[in-house]
Amino acid sequence: MGYNVFTMREDIKKRATRRLKIINGQIRGLEKMVEEEKYCIDIITQTEAIREALSSVRDLILQNHLLTHLTHQMQNGEEKKATNEMMKVYKLIGKK
Repeated sequence: MGYNVFTMREDIKKRATRRLKIINGQIRGLEKMVEEEKYCIDIITQTEAIREALSSVRDLILQNHLLTHLTHQMQNGEEKKATNEMMKVYKLIGKK
């Protein structure tokens, strides 16, 4: 359903891309920990760090959406569409 009226803000894109590269390294490290049968609590700790890092990427993408798409919708009389999108996000994030 998405549309690409706007490109991603460059500052947010850089931050999200950098964070995803870090997460990629964390996942490779996690895979190695499992292969080497490291202590379970250490593995769980690392999975939580990855989950938090992914959450930070989600927050950056949400910030981008608010600053671009939703702002555009509100300025162009599409309040209902903007409200519906925010409710979708609210419900998705609430499903943690």
